[in-house]
Formats: sequence, structure tokens, C-alpha cells
Amino acid sequence: MARSKKGNRKEDILEAGLEVFAEKGYYTTTTAHIAEKAGISQPYVFKFFKTKEELFIAALDRAFDRIIQTFKNVESSSEQLVIKMIEAYEEMSVLHPNEIALQVIGISVTEKAIQEAAKNGLDLIRSYTLERFKSAGIENAEREVTTFLARGILCNISYFLDFPELIDENK
Repeated sequence: MARSKKGNRKEDILEAGLEVFAEKGYYTTTTAHIAEKAGISQPYVFKFFKTKEELFIAALDRAFDRIIQTFKNVESSSEQLVIKMIEAYEEMSVLHPNEIALQVIGISVTEKAIQEAAKNGLDLIRSYTLERFKSAGIENAEREVTTFLARGILCNISYFLDFPELIDENK
């Protein structure tokens, strides 16, 4: 898949990385796979990212940034906030399914730097959601955020494994 030479190559590599890591996982993905997807040579990947791990962390950070931005874009009354945030996340999951896969992959990789990036991303989501819930006057905001995140992670696992019965109460 060749990409325009006029585009931002770092962005091309990052988006290709998101897609390939989501499809193949961290351990089986190579920088050659990502270079091929981005339509560039493998050595060119290293112009922007020193290691595969650095590229994965950048892709994981991008995934978490998109999630937080999705939540920031939610406009809602206090009473409907949780429902609207769930709906926004579901919509984002359809538009950017690789972000869901990368979260699941990110929490399963044993490399310390990737674990830290996953923790930091989840902490950013938790902190933002808690602030938003408190601002909306949601009772027991801490507990509600924990439940919100737990259900989100369960949904991610269900999606990643193509196992909807895990969360579908009707099955």
C-alpha cells in the first residue's frame, strides 16, 4: 500500500503501526511489516522511531489520545453523561477499531516500558473520567468510574476476542 510522498511520513508510519500491531500483535509484528504497510523502506522507519518498542508506545499513546478526545467531545446533561460517553466510545470503536485492539495488546505485553505506557494511558482516561463525573455531580464518582472502566475493558476484551457473549446479557 503506497502512500503519498507529500504526506507526513511519521504520521503514515504511526497509522500503519496502529493497523499492523492491531492485526498481528506486538511480538509478531516487525518494522518491515509496518514499512510495507506505510509504503516506505524499513530503514526509513528508524528515522522517526529508534525501536519497534518506541513505535508501539507511540501508537498506544495515539490510541489513548483518541479515546480521551472522544470523551472530551461528549456534550451532555449530567443525567445522560455516562450513557453519552458509552455511546461515544462505541462509535469510536467502530471508526477506530485498531485502538481497541492496541489497548488489549498493550496490557498483555511484558516489556516494562510498554506496561508503563499502558498504565499511563489508562490513568489518563481514569483521571479525565473521574474529573468529568465529579463535575457533573455524579454520586459516588469514584465507584462509578471504576465500574465504567471495568465495563469498558470487558467490552475491549469481548471485541478483541470476537466473543460478544462475554457482555451480551441476551445470549
